[in-house]
Amino acid sequence: MFRNAWLSLASVGTVTISLLILGISLLLVMNAQAFTRSLESGVEIRLFLDSGLSRVDVRDMERELKKTPGIATVEFISREEALEEMKKNLGDRQDILEGLEEENPLPDAFRVKAEKADNVPALAAELEEMKGVDQINYGRGMVEKLLAVIKWVRLAGGGLIIVLGVAALLLISTTIRLSLFARRKEIGIMKYLGATNWFVRFPFLLEGMILGFTGAVIASAMIYLGYISLVNRLDEVLPFVTLVTDRDTLLVVIGGLLGLGVVVGILGSAFSIRKFLKV
Repeated sequence: MFRNAWLSLASVGTVTISLLILGISLLLVMNAQAFTRSLESGVEIRLFLDSGLSRVDVRDMERELKKTPGIATVEFISREEALEEMKKNLGDRQDILEGLEEENPLPDAFRVKAEKADNVPALAAELEEMKGVDQINYGRGMVEKLLAVIKWVRLAGGGLIIVLGVAALLLISTTIRLSLFARRKEIGIMKYLGATNWFVRFPFLLEGMILGFTGAVIASAMIYLGYISLVNRLDEVLPFVTLVTDRDTLLVVIGGLLGLGVVVGILGSAFSIRKFLKV
């Protein structure tokens, strides 16, 4: 490795750049996925009830809703609670609601969340036919568009990671192959002198593992330090923007990059040396 310093540096640099791009893309996709999950968790169905329902009827409806397949949570919101919630949302402008306490026009309602956000439109159509429901609201039209965008983001993110992973594998393997090509005469001489394939192969596998791991360590360190710095900076400038900061998740990403660097280094050397051993 030291006698072929430039080739070794080129291999380490290629591994570093490839895994750096892959790691950044992976974090970008993970944050996009987390953002879409937060949007999904906010999708809910409001069931506004008929004004003539008794408390017994409401409790019966609640039991029926909880038994309905596809529903995760059911929360009853009384007229009084709905008015207080509206006042809270208005903030300093809640004075416009003065006088509504005596004649509250708001109906009782249920706040329903589906187990899967994709099922919200179909579930809303089913609940709309339920006896005692006066009106239903879940953001019709907007929710369908939101779910379509979320599906596209997930597919695009998965495709991007696959493409970049394959590109990194090919690029690193090609660089290692160039390193072996420069020493093809040494390999030939060793074979002429009677060296076995594994005697020739093992040092190159070890070299590929070391180069891959070194490049992965550099890439992982740059990603980790850069990402932590970005998170801290955003907390100061844009506190409403939340990024994935779970330590276990970040360690999985870093560990995956380190493992990928070692595996790609070994595989790149194994496939490349096989060709020269045959020659």
